[in-house]
Amino acid sequence: MPSPQTRRLGLLAAILIVIAAGIGVRLLPLGLPREVVKYAGSVLWGAMVYGLVALVRPTAATGRLAAVALALAVLVELFRLVHTPELDAFRRTLAGQLLLGRIFSVWNLVAYAVGIGLAAGLDAGTRRR
Repeated sequence: MPSPQTRRLGLLAAILIVIAAGIGVRLLPLGLPREVVKYAGSVLWGAMVYGLVALVRPTAATGRLAAVALALAVLVELFRLVHTPELDAFRRTLAGQLLLGRIFSVWNLVAYAVGIGLAAGLDAGTRRR
């Protein structure tokens, strides 16, 4: 098993790749169907959340990391039900759309769970080596 510092570097690289892929899927005219663009971005967002949680606690068990990531993703999605003028103004910006989203959706929760599950599976596989 790599040291926590080495693991953090790998996680940081993976997070940056996931962010680039998510922005690319959402913003580049790739000719993908709208549903693929929306949910691929959400799956990647879930994977990013897992990576960020693992970055903070690199030695924690994969299942625990996934549970915390899913809890955070659910909280962020539920936060979309909160509306203030300032928050809604931020949500209309590109940064607000990418970070917080605009509209609550149960389907986003499913996509986040898929992304977290995929990231956890990849993480577990790389940690066994």
